[in-house]
Amino acid sequence: MAARYEVGDHVSWNSEAGRIRGRVTKVHTRDFEFKGRTRHASEDEPQYELESDKTGAAAAHKGSALTRLRS
Repeated sequence: MAARYEVGDHVSWNSEAGRIRGRVTKVHTRDFEFKGRTRHASEDEPQYELESDKTGAAAAHKGSALTRLRS
């Protein structure tokens, strides 16, 4: 099972541009719309909205795609 994250946690994730660092801004435990698409989430497999430290760009990922960073 993937680690659980909370709003404010500092994490990193992989993207086309390389490794991104940012913060968790929302935790979803139900299906939600993100950038015009439905993302599937549940209590057992939440999805996280993220904000890049460098650009402020938004992303959404499952916990398994994230790595917790030391603050």
